Amino acid sequence: MKSQQKLDTQDVEAITLLLAKVTNRTPSEIKPYLDAMLQQLVQPLEERPFYETANPQEWIAAFQEWVESHRELNLPALSDEAISRESIYGERG
Repeated sequence: MKSQQKLDTQDVEAITLLLAKVTNRTPSEIKPYLDAMLQQLVQPLEERPFYETANPQEWIAAFQEWVESHRELNLPALSDEAISRESIYGERG
């Protein structure tokens, strides 16, 4: 395990030096950004927010669940009068 960690450190150093060469920045300027990006890439999926990991089917299921959660409130439906054009727009309609 330790040799793998050493290899990873060597790889990160090599990438840092390459980015420094390509961007004309110092390794100390690049290292914080590279570390943050690597941390995000290796972070387990379950720790990432839903909007970053969800596929279209998961979005649909989540929306339907949200809709169903509001039906449980047993709120009264609006009357036809309340949603009529005249009621909504008044004199402008």
